[in-house]
Amino acid sequence: MQLSTYIKDLLYRYECVIIPGFGAFLANYTTASIDTESHTFYPPGKSISFNRQLQTNDGLLANYVASVEGTSYEKALEKIRSFTGKLSLQLMEGSIATLDGIGDFKLNPENSVAFTPSNAENFNTAAFGLTTFVSSEISRLQATGTSTTTVEEPFLFAPTKRSQPYLKYAAVGLIALALAGFGGMKMYEGNIEQHNFAEKQKATTVLEKQIQEATFVIDNPLPAIELALTKQTGSYHIVAGAFRMEENAATKIEQLQEKGFSATMIGVNKYGLHQVVYSSHTERLDALNALRTIKREENKDAWLLVKKLEE
Repeated sequence: MQLSTYIKDLLYRYECVIIPGFGAFLANYTTASIDTESHTFYPPGKSISFNRQLQTNDGLLANYVASVEGTSYEKALEKIRSFTGKLSLQLMEGSIATLDGIGDFKLNPENSVAFTPSNAENFNTAAFGLTTFVSSEISRLQATGTSTTTVEEPFLFAPTKRSQPYLKYAAVGLIALALAGFGGMKMYEGNIEQHNFAEKQKATTVLEKQIQEATFVIDNPLPAIELALTKQTGSYHIVAGAFRMEENAATKIEQLQEKGFSATMIGVNKYGLHQVVYSSHTERLDALNALRTIKREENKDAWLLVKKLEE
């Protein structure tokens, strides 16, 4: 089911995703844990549950479907209604309705909808790359028997004047060896720190890239659309949406321009998404007035981004 992919995308980013007319998925953060019986270590994550009572449309899923597919809000709602209708029909027929990567639905003996999470995916992006693993119990051996300690009597001698030069040279040699050892250790520790820092930088770069790729999965690319964009000026931007595929962003811009907006793209955000704006303004007051109008007449989820565009 295509909507399963959209719901998973949103579960990475939000703690509540409502399917209008059906129910809501709730994502609660969980800490790392250990099962002492099976010696299993679990990373931090999100536990997914389902609440049948939360069915009122909050616009999150419908707006996301409309943005991704480049369609209208009304058509997105129609697609969601068709999706929930098929789910309800499966349950009424006694079948198990499965949402890939999320979980299974079925009717219990009381004819109530029961949800079982699949736990196939960890929706906590902060724990990306961490997996469950089993570690065998460490056996600690107790020391047996008794040990004897031999205490040697100190050897005393009375140095003569003739041996003093040798003692002086020996002391100088010991100091030199100590300094050399200390310098070598510092150099070794410095090399380790430099290596660790370089490796950490590499790992951080790879991890951020993988999180961005794993968090927003869209499997329905649209045909490429060539669109003439007007260069925007100003630091106050009214955001219409953000898209993984540039083609979808171009479709959204074309729709907004047909409605009379001076829409364009203002770049890619830190999640790798192309940002589309209704308009940009040099004055904050003008931007707030325009935002108020758009939220009232066009899109209640529009928001104001303050960002200086590169020349």
